[in-house]
Amino acid sequence: MPRRTPRGKSRLATDSNVQRTLSRLNLLEKISLLSGKDGWHTMDIPHAGIASVAVADGPHGIRSTEPSTMFPSGISMGASWDPHLIERVGQALAEETAARGYDILLGPCVNIVRHPLAGRNFETLSEDPYLSAQIGTAYVKGVQSRGVGTSLKHFACNNQEHERGRGSSELSQRALREIYLPAFETIVKHASPWTVMCAYNRINGTFASENRDLLTRILREEWGYDGVVVSDWGATHSTHAVEAGLDLEMPGPAKHFGDFLADAIYHWQVSEQAAHHAARRMIHLAFRSQDHAPVRKKAASINTRAHTTLARELAESAITLLKNQNDTLPLHHAAITSLAIVGPNADQAVQGGGSSHVVSPYRTSPLEALRKALPKKTTITHVAGCTNRTSLSPIPLDYLTPSSGKGQGITVEFFDNHDFSGSPNVSRVDSNVNFGSWWFLQPVEEVKAGRYAIRWRGFIKVPESGTREMELSAIGHARMYLDNECI
Repeated sequence: MPRRTPRGKSRLATDSNVQRTLSRLNLLEKISLLSGKDGWHTMDIPHAGIASVAVADGPHGIRSTEPSTMFPSGISMGASWDPHLIERVGQALAEETAARGYDILLGPCVNIVRHPLAGRNFETLSEDPYLSAQIGTAYVKGVQSRGVGTSLKHFACNNQEHERGRGSSELSQRALREIYLPAFETIVKHASPWTVMCAYNRINGTFASENRDLLTRILREEWGYDGVVVSDWGATHSTHAVEAGLDLEMPGPAKHFGDFLADAIYHWQVSEQAAHHAARRMIHLAFRSQDHAPVRKKAASINTRAHTTLARELAESAITLLKNQNDTLPLHHAAITSLAIVGPNADQAVQGGGSSHVVSPYRTSPLEALRKALPKKTTITHVAGCTNRTSLSPIPLDYLTPSSGKGQGITVEFFDNHDFSGSPNVSRVDSNVNFGSWWFLQPVEEVKAGRYAIRWRGFIKVPESGTREMELSAIGHARMYLDNECI
């Protein structure tokens, strides 16, 4: 399909300009483009005019330490059956992405729901290839119409989270073609996503990032895709992935590419031509992003009334009534004297975790909403019934008091060193102690990624006496103190 750039804007991403820039680079410079600069940026080469491209996790909002509009999840987008609505949602997502300074939103996820325990079913669109194709195409068109790129994921057969880094999806060619690939094929051919993200898993024994049949023969040669193939974060396993068709190893800095790839090329273990082609695609991506920068700047907006209204419209559109025996629904407020709410998520403002985590401006749990909606005389009883977590929940906000002894939340201090020496660079009160969104990120601008220390201090007051479990999980070194005793 023809490459498009905004009318009246510079056309950096022309074939001739990309080729001219590529010819000015030496082998090591080309190889440097094939790994991330850090967790969320591609490598730049200023003397060649190649700027870094910033990517952000999605696909339902911007994964950041700052608040963004939280849109309903992918499974809700599919349940709407409304491509026109999803195209509008894509436009809003792009506007928020641009407002946070990112160039590419890592979504949509169009893997097929095949098992109830897959772990990321909420993030993908449906169990139906045709529905996923139509909704996914609308999503990509909507996002990219605002000058923000997308990353179609996870290519392919990403069916479970358990042992996703070494598991293998075993399937026939017919199942691959009729169930798992149609959504990807339709979106590639009709919406031209800027990038395609390959999956963690193996497919019939071969890692997706090293699967030449998947990345080159099917995606590029058969479907005509000319964009960038990026690994899921940590899904690259060897230098040979570049020959299979992988262009970009993420996150950076390089683990399997970089010096190892240069050494493999020097010893004729990997084709130099493969690195050359991958670098060309990376230059085109960088120039494409620069061409669309004016469109992004013009579109940028975040947490607007229009966005929150659109999120509600999608939520309402996604509601699905399976059965209404004896016309029980709708329930009438005045007739309800007592109500039992059963389930572990009722008192939580539920959303998907991991790459789908969004810090929203405000949150309302189903239980809280029902208490506000029903008359005060209505007796509402909530029981969890079961647990659906493999780890403990974050400490609720109303349990926490900052170190000052006033208000709600917990005091956090950031130090631009490893030993808490001197005064903190930043001190503030946060609403929780769940900071999964900092993976590969600087938590605040005042500290450097990879070499900071953080201290949280405050008081915990639980609503009732009893035995409590506490859990600490961290990437790096961490200690937990209770009443000044390290536990």
